[in-house]
This record gives sequence, structure tokens and C-alpha cells, in this order.
Amino acid sequence: MIHNELIKIREFVEKRKVTLSDGTKVSALGQGTWYMGESFGKRNQEIESLKLGLKLGMNLIDTAEMYGDGLSEELVSKVIEDCRKDVFLVSKVYPHNSGMKSISRACENSLKRLKTDHLDLYLLHWRGGVPLEETIEGMERLKKEGKILRWGVSNFDTDDMEALLDKSKGENCTINEVLYHLGSRGIEFDLLPWQRKRNIPTIAYCPLAQGGRLKRDLLKNEELNEIAKEHNVKPLQIALSWTIRENDVISIPKASSVDHVIENAKAASIILSSEDIERLDKALGKPHKKMPLDIV
Repeated sequence: MIHNELIKIREFVEKRKVTLSDGTKVSALGQGTWYMGESFGKRNQEIESLKLGLKLGMNLIDTAEMYGDGLSEELVSKVIEDCRKDVFLVSKVYPHNSGMKSISRACENSLKRLKTDHLDLYLLHWRGGVPLEETIEGMERLKKEGKILRWGVSNFDTDDMEALLDKSKGENCTINEVLYHLGSRGIEFDLLPWQRKRNIPTIAYCPLAQGGRLKRDLLKNEELNEIAKEHNVKPLQIALSWTIRENDVISIPKASSVDHVIENAKAASIILSSEDIERLDKALGKPHKKMPLDIV
């Protein structure tokens, strides 16, 4: 792909931003890394793909200590070593590592694997048995030490968020990362509205579905395919653009090939009309009742 075309794609990506509570602006299109770094034969291709994503303006990289038992974080270190200041780096802590003593050790281990001195955002991967008060205290201490700049949570449903914000300094939660895509919209019924009232943005993981039958069925949807034809793009690009149609959702598709990275980045140039969104609502259905939080 010629240099000028890459610049044009980057310009579109950089126009789509989400503003965090502290005023920091982050690209609405980021990059996920689940399963990356686990296959030695794919490492170079994965590094190249993530680096291209950064060049295209997708400056948020999301990883976790769980991913490949740290192999994903080690891979990301190769990607960011020459451009750390330009990256919004996110990692996650296991619930069993989120106690006062263990969270400090877990964070330090993540920093070592990532070869950096701080995380831009540190998330509790899901709610476990450690009291939320203890996790919050641990997160706040890491902030004071400069090891993390912000903290948040992942896979928290509305009742979990209510419990979190009921604790001292729980309001310092920056973000909630949850599964969200056209085929899984349960959070629209109560969780998204609840967070929007409190100006807590969302990170959408698996924004293109996780593969298998669900993804195949989604891609077969006639209305989605028709809208894609009208925009002269692929159905998955419409699905990705749909996740960032509002200004408070960051979408983190994983792309382990250069071609997929470019396809994902191009989704930033797609502006869905209100009619497009209504058609997708009718075809794929908005939730009309409380649904269990989807987690993978």
C-alpha cells in the first residue's frame, strides 16, 4: 500500500477519539492482543501488524497477564520499545492477584515483561473473591507510585459497577471493558446507559465476535451485507464501525495480519447514518430486557 494512502487512513483514525474523565483523548479504534505471542512462528507477523496499527493511529494496545501467561505482554514489548510515549498501554490483573500485596507484585511483573516503567491503564480482569475495597486500595497505591496512571475494570455488569462505585475512591474507575458487538448487545439495556450517566467510557472487546458459528451467522445477515455493499466495504468493517458509532466506546479488534489491520483501520472512515443504524437494529435486534453479561 502506498504511503499516501496510509496517511489518509491514519487521518480518519485520528478523527475518531474517546475522551477519558481526565481529559486524555484515546483513539476509538485500538488493538487487542488475546492469543498473540503464543505461537513462535507467528510472532514476527504479529509484531509487524501491531506496529502498522500504531502507524495508522490505533494507539491503544490492550493486553493482560493472563494472555499466554505473559507471552502477549512480552510480544507487545517488542512493538512499543521505540515508541512507548506514543502508545496508550493497557494491561489487566488476574482477580486472584488483585489483593493489596499481590497486585503490586503482579503489576511489577507486567511492567518487566512489557519493558516499561508504567501502564496508562490497569484493569481488574474480572470480579473475583478479593474484596473490591482491597483492589481499589491497591490500584490507588500503584497510581501514587507512578506505576499506573489510571485504573479500571473488565467484565463488570451493572450490579458490579454499582458495588464498585459505592466503595471509597471507587469513582476513580476510568473505564469498563466488556464484550460488545452486533451479535451481543445486552449491555445496551442497562450497563451502557448506567455508565453514560456517570461518564465512564467502555472498551469493547471481541467487537467482531469471537469466531465460530456466531461470527459466521453475523456475516450472513442480509441487512449487514446490504449496508456494506452500499458503503462499498466489507460486512466486518460495518460491524466494527457500528461499535464506535457513539463517542464513548473504544473498540479493540485483534488483527494478526497486515491486511486485517488495514481493514480495521479503514472502518474509522465509515460514518453510519441514522437509517443504517435503524436497519441494523431491526435486523439484529436491540435488547428489550436485562440479559446476563456475555463473557469469553
